[in-house]
Amino acid sequence: MPASVRSTHAMTPGHIALAVLVAAVWGLNFVLIHVGLQDFPPLLFCALRFAVVAVPAVFFVGRPGVRWRWILLVGCTLGVAKFGLLFLGMHAGMPAGLSSLVLQSQAIFTALLAAWLLRERSGWRRIAGLAVAFAGIVLAAVDNGLGGPVAAFALVILAAVFWGLSNVLTRKAAPPDALRWMVWVSAVPPLPLLALSLLVEGPEADLRALSGITPGGLGVIAYVGLGATLFGFVAWSFLLRTYDATAVAPYSLLVPVFGMSSSWLLLGERVTLPAACAAALVIVGIALSALRPGAAGAPTRTLLRRSAAPSAVRPGRSG
Repeated sequence: MPASVRSTHAMTPGHIALAVLVAAVWGLNFVLIHVGLQDFPPLLFCALRFAVVAVPAVFFVGRPGVRWRWILLVGCTLGVAKFGLLFLGMHAGMPAGLSSLVLQSQAIFTALLAAWLLRERSGWRRIAGLAVAFAGIVLAAVDNGLGGPVAAFALVILAAVFWGLSNVLTRKAAPPDALRWMVWVSAVPPLPLLALSLLVEGPEADLRALSGITPGGLGVIAYVGLGATLFGFVAWSFLLRTYDATAVAPYSLLVPVFGMSSSWLLLGERVTLPAACAAALVIVGIALSALRPGAAGAPTRTLLRRSAAPSAVRPGRSG
């Protein structure tokens, strides 16, 4: 279906299942990142994540039809800064489940940066929703401060800031082809991240990790790169081209649900009562800010369409 033609009907059961599957893949991604950080230094791991997306695809997929500056800017803000900080934060002790929740604060920073850089106005519903979500993030910060490293929490919050910035930059770039855009943006981070890894983590640590790589390590890299990034991005972009954003975006709110539940089941992470309340506030707040009554069936330009998913590079949306 052409990007300019979206269905005004309810999503089919198959497409609903696909949306839930993408949210589950993205939520489980945080668990796999946690596992991968046991074998790889964080910046090297992040470089490998984007390398498997870009190579060899970048040699066969044509340019996305935008200026080089946008590819470089989004590649650096999204790939190097956002994901680099996320991996560093989780390596420093930020739990996987809590990371999946706190990273959703990107919706707040996207709205603030869009108001500042794009002069976009926010209605009372969005402001109220973002205020509720912000209260959830504050509650999560207080709960984490009582039992977790504050610096790690701050790194993930900073990652959300850069995600919001990449959202705004991607909107300015307005790439016409989602797959080409993602492949070329993914080609930017590997070399800067590798250079940072050699400088910060040291060549000995990198060589030790690469020389001792296991099939399990390769599987983790394949999941976070090809599964969460490539499959998740392409499937989500397909849904956004097929239906209005108001029909698709709410399913992204399942990401922290899957992230926290899978971290509890697979990693044994404890979900405290404050953390559960924080998750509820964030999810409800983002839903209030994104959903507009009576908007189903009408095209919308809400920023959530551009920033609802953990990979912020969708056509006509955010980073």
